[in-house]
Amino acid sequence: MKMLLAIARLIDTINGAIGRWVSWLLLAAVLISAGNAVVRKVFDISSNAWLELQWYLYGTVFMLAAAYALLKNDHVRIDIVSSSWSKKTRDRIDLILHIIFLLPFTFLMTWLAWPWFWASYRIGEISSSAGGLIVWPAKAAVLVGFLLLSAQTLSEIVKRAAVVFGYLTETPEAENTTEATGH
Repeated sequence: MKMLLAIARLIDTINGAIGRWVSWLLLAAVLISAGNAVVRKVFDISSNAWLELQWYLYGTVFMLAAAYALLKNDHVRIDIVSSSWSKKTRDRIDLILHIIFLLPFTFLMTWLAWPWFWASYRIGEISSSAGGLIVWPAKAAVLVGFLLLSAQTLSEIVKRAAVVFGYLTETPEAENTTEATGH
């Protein structure tokens, strides 16, 4: 279990760093969006490349931040139901649902995203819009996002299993940090 927890900590560290870094992409997307709007209104000039860059950046932020959201326990859940459960019950349900639903989904999406990305990269796919950008970087973001989410799902499964079986205990100081109990 110690080795699995060490791997989980490594995954958490990587996804934490990527999650913090990707926030700068959001700033870039906002600045590009604002700049594009100003240029379009003031100079009556429009560019498909700038519009596509905006959605590439927003999509990349969404895809790469998904694993970070899972790490920080900020993902979508039905709090009105789960908030009434004990911490032990939530941990067990998280463990079961991560194994039954999230892990197969992320593995399937990764498996499907690979040939989709690779075909686009291999042919140098370009947007069908006039002046559009190459497409494979956006598809690469989908692939990398699901790879990161798959890895974070495995990390969460290891940590939840460790909590459920008594190897870890949640610390009260941080919302999603865990600390070894020495078992």
